[in-house]
Amino acid sequence: MRLQSAIFDMDGTLIDSMGMWRSLGRGLLERHGITPPEDLDEIMKPLNLQEGTAWCKEYGKLSEPLEVLIQETWDRVERFYRHEVKAKPGVKESLSILKMEGVWMYIATATDRPLAEAALKQAGLDGYFRGIVTCEEAGQGKEQGPEVYERALRRLRSNKKDTVVFEDALHAVKTAKNAGFRVAAVYDPSAENDQDEMQRIADYYCRSFEELFQTKEL
Repeated sequence: MRLQSAIFDMDGTLIDSMGMWRSLGRGLLERHGITPPEDLDEIMKPLNLQEGTAWCKEYGKLSEPLEVLIQETWDRVERFYRHEVKAKPGVKESLSILKMEGVWMYIATATDRPLAEAALKQAGLDGYFRGIVTCEEAGQGKEQGPEVYERALRRLRSNKKDTVVFEDALHAVKTAKNAGFRVAAVYDPSAENDQDEMQRIADYYCRSFEELFQTKEL
């Protein structure tokens, strides 16, 4: 692999966390004795934590105040990031190779900084990166624009020609590509239906980090 710098998304790309996010609504309803609807995953997909919790409260006619339910859900997220999350297969080995080759690496994530730092530490990945920039810090989500990648690039003191952005979500792949970055799309089951389009748009594609160095030279 030949590149000067790399910018990595975290959730679904480096760490196996998307299943946790998709299970939050189901877990909340079941803990309160409510059977979730069969299409709950599709309902929850476009909603953030607060919106999803509000939907569950309405659907299940839960008596607890919304802020209490949000805190319950947030506690589950925090516990997962701090004590349970794991790196996806092959990630540590790939990052070790890149680090040995002198590639400078940065995290660009939509996750809040304290949780991102905790997740990287729990997964054993915190020693590979020169820093983290979050969408909140950039003032822009990945679906809105590329500022989180641009900030990471400036901090890496690199250029787009020599940098690859690794992402698992279609909207993020599109944003980075449209901003002129080289993009490596990484498979995650949460984006199963988007894989064909991601392969078409991205410069590189890998089903897992275990096969990363079997792809064409970056």
